[in-house]
Amino acid sequence: MNLDARGVFALRPWGRQLPLVAAASWLPNVALALALSSEVLLFPEPPAHHCRPDPTLLPQELRALTGLALLNASLPRLPPPARDWSPCLLFRYPGPGPEPNGTGPCTRGWSFALPTAGLLHTPITQWNLVCEDRWKVPLERMSYLLGWLLGCVTLGSACDRFGRRAIFVTSLALATVLGSGVALAISYPMLLSLRLLYGATLAGAFLSLYVARLELCDPDHRLPFSMVAGIFFVAGMMLLPGLAAICQDWRFLQGLVTLILGLVLFFWGFPSLFPESPRWLVATQQLGRAKEILWRLARANLKPEDSISEGTTLAAELDELSERNVLPRYHFIFEIFHTQLIWSNILILAFTTLLGNGIQYSFTQNLAPYLPHFYLPCFLLAGLEAAASLLLILMAQCCGRRAGLLLWTVLTSLTSLLLLSFGQYLPIWTVVFLSTLGLLASQAMSVLSIFFASEILPTIIRGSGLGLILAAGFLGQAATPIMSISNNRGFFLHHVVFASFAVLSMLCILLLPESEGQNLPESLEDAEGCQSYPLLLSCWHHPQDHHVPLLLPSYKQTYHGWQQYSCPVVSSQRTSGQGPLPTRAHLEFQVA
Repeated sequence: MNLDARGVFALRPWGRQLPLVAAASWLPNVALALALSSEVLLFPEPPAHHCRPDPTLLPQELRALTGLALLNASLPRLPPPARDWSPCLLFRYPGPGPEPNGTGPCTRGWSFALPTAGLLHTPITQWNLVCEDRWKVPLERMSYLLGWLLGCVTLGSACDRFGRRAIFVTSLALATVLGSGVALAISYPMLLSLRLLYGATLAGAFLSLYVARLELCDPDHRLPFSMVAGIFFVAGMMLLPGLAAICQDWRFLQGLVTLILGLVLFFWGFPSLFPESPRWLVATQQLGRAKEILWRLARANLKPEDSISEGTTLAAELDELSERNVLPRYHFIFEIFHTQLIWSNILILAFTTLLGNGIQYSFTQNLAPYLPHFYLPCFLLAGLEAAASLLLILMAQCCGRRAGLLLWTVLTSLTSLLLLSFGQYLPIWTVVFLSTLGLLASQAMSVLSIFFASEILPTIIRGSGLGLILAAGFLGQAATPIMSISNNRGFFLHHVVFASFAVLSMLCILLLPESEGQNLPESLEDAEGCQSYPLLLSCWHHPQDHHVPLLLPSYKQTYHGWQQYSCPVVSSQRTSGQGPLPTRAHLEFQVA
């Protein structure tokens, strides 16, 4: 049953029920954004810190000092032009004299300057993750990203086996439990392990919701449907700094975010609000469940002025679905190795997603010296992501998926090469403009790559295939903590490598098929039959299925060769009880 061409999606895609389902798929993105984006607020770089003075290290005549005099006697100054005290060293007085002759590490912890915005208490200040323990902060970020990667790979495969809704609800339940554990963590190792598992469950919830949302759309609404969901995600990112200013303590912020996730689980746990994907049910031969969901959506969408034939035809198709008693059939991602095009499409889009996420570090580092801390960087990144989503909606009608992705890739590589070649010679405003433009282009490139992949992957492995592509994107984001561990050494090499990758990806994108206006492929055969057309040809002419029911058998190409198939034709006579279905000979006579 082709859900794009027939049934509830073709009758009235935006009737009374589907807008409610759309809102139900958008609102959880606010809660997921609060949870996924809290990393930057939980582990910020402290504005300033220094060792607490240790009077036992001072000579007897200096131990009575207090205030600024005690700090001057205990802490060395940084070399000019800095005027602050050293963050990691104390004076040593091995002799009886009043003059120090050496320095040593801190012995009584650190004093931290209060930030002007954001959280006043973080895991960094609680467990003193500075100086010799500073490497633990990027390690935690890498562990969190590793959790995202593992969640996308494992729970993405689980989406194809157990269903989109089942994995979404399960991931939310686990995220609520693990988020509570993070808020109550009593040590850094406990926090590290819980954050890894917490990130995995959040990634699984985001992925399953993304796939379920896409599969509830007809071809004309897929892109705006997904991009509006991205704007809801941006709204959650912009709410996060305000919540941090209210909570002030990282445990309270984590507890509040976990509470919001629990509320989402409570309301979205009811199947009537967010049903299982009927497209996945049909693709995996779970026809009885598919009939129930499709008929519920159809009854809510059909209006009194709709023709009776539409309702009776849909009823006949749903009855035909439930009459076929077959066992569910599930598929695994390893089946792509028996194909010729699907695995290469996954590889190309995983490469572009990795590039779009990884190259953002180069642009943010160029912007860092000219941006104040905390508020402006958070709002700038969120605003650029919202702008990228809106631009993708506006460009969808004139460019298509492949041409749009190529355009953003060209813009990303061009700005990166200009900054790499002439960055030190350009005025400051030019560097800021090019870095902002490159950041916008790379975000649009990443968002469109993920959406593009979801359209050309078949339903039977859409969860696992998209999980691999999202995992590649998170792998690109790991460049930030890796460079932080090395104190930004190798930044130039990082910039050169990703600029070269951007040029290479432009050639790879030309091999992708165009998916604008096309039906979502249901099987491996459908996805393997998506051919790549010349870029200029696809801009003016999109070869697509016009949803014309075929009465005579036709042939389609599969990765096993050419095979015969016929579209199911359902007569209104069957639904009204006037007679049996027409035979093939009768249909051929009518056509003649």
